[in-house]
Amino acid sequence: MEALAERVVVRFEGDGAGEGPLSWGQAENWAAILRQKTWLPLGGVQPLAAGTTVDRVAGELRYLLSRFPSLRTRLRLPDGDAPVQVVAGSGEITLEVFDAGDEDGDALAQRVHERYRDTDLDFTAEWPIRMAAVRSRGELTHLVALLSHFALDATGAAVMLADVAVLNPAPVTGQQPLDQAAWQRSAAGLRHNAAAMRHWERALRTVGPRRFGDPVERTGPRYWQGEFTSPDLRRALHAIVRRTGVDSSTVMIALYAASLAAVSGNDPVAIRLTVSNRFRAGLSDVVCTLVQAGLLMLEIGGTPFDELLERTKRQALSAFKYAYFDPDEAAALLRRVAHERGADIELGCFYNDRRGTDREQELAAAADRSVPAGLRWVLRQDAPATEPLFVHVDDAPGTMRLTVQVDTDYVSPADAEALLRRMESLALAAATA
Repeated sequence: MEALAERVVVRFEGDGAGEGPLSWGQAENWAAILRQKTWLPLGGVQPLAAGTTVDRVAGELRYLLSRFPSLRTRLRLPDGDAPVQVVAGSGEITLEVFDAGDEDGDALAQRVHERYRDTDLDFTAEWPIRMAAVRSRGELTHLVALLSHFALDATGAAVMLADVAVLNPAPVTGQQPLDQAAWQRSAAGLRHNAAAMRHWERALRTVGPRRFGDPVERTGPRYWQGEFTSPDLRRALHAIVRRTGVDSSTVMIALYAASLAAVSGNDPVAIRLTVSNRFRAGLSDVVCTLVQAGLLMLEIGGTPFDELLERTKRQALSAFKYAYFDPDEAAALLRRVAHERGADIELGCFYNDRRGTDREQELAAAADRSVPAGLRWVLRQDAPATEPLFVHVDDAPGTMRLTVQVDTDYVSPADAEALLRRMESLALAAATA
């Protein structure tokens, strides 16, 4: 057990108190929390500058909860009814301070991080943030901070970090989650959701029920995660963008879709595209969770790749437009259509392009052939759960890095590797077409 030296009570107060139904982004995250049996923690350990005091860390924690309503949000879970978000106008939270003693401060910080990460969060009684400081030889050396994805997404986290770095005193702007939920239940919000449901229903009534091949026999831990790096994919992607004028995001979606069809044997493909929704009015800089997984259906067949790019561009645009929707209504629609078709419809195939906004400029730099290429499996676990298939695309110096997560009850590690290598080979062929 870690050596807890202090428990500093931090009191806070802020604007925006109230309660109401969950926003669509919150509801989607809450469903993932229940499905995966994890509180979806984000964050980690970072070193502290020399001379950092407990008062300063406590002040930053107070600033965060006072400023951002999403961090002052807890849930009420009525029996048999939908969750309710409750935003507090004031409250208190505890900052824990640990003394390393003779132990290495970094090692202690990592252990605190693991305990915070692996301990369930009570969303009805706790705030969706855990923070601790580690002290070594009388000086604070590390900060441990974990926040639930229920409270913020990657863009929200970036806004939060920028504000706390300078203790930005300007009022927060944009629609907070309670405001979002109110708009979503307005006439305009209901019209938008109805259009999104029509988009979903067209796909659900057309696509085959299965996303993957025959179920595979699990031989080890159920959930695997791998990292695939490929300077060749990066170089080929830039060549395709330069040759066709199509943006790299669309090219990557087309590569993923075509490779998925080839490996799974199922065509058309249905892919859940994660969409930030930050392009919508009033949502660009809100500290909350807005990411939702839209639905893209794409027929591959024997379509030449350049033609597939144009089809992908059109279909992806609709998927992005309708990735702002009521996930509870979408789940009910899925159940209804599956019942009417007489077969469960799998939708566990996800894709997430996490690269920065300067994607084309980054690709223009030469790929670094000295970067090791290939796939390495970095994690195998029985909990927490993951989706059947999830591929993430990230920025990486000199290469492309694709992170793949699989539920081996649905997708074998061999098929996951075949998918990634197919994306690479297809890109290389299309680069010189």
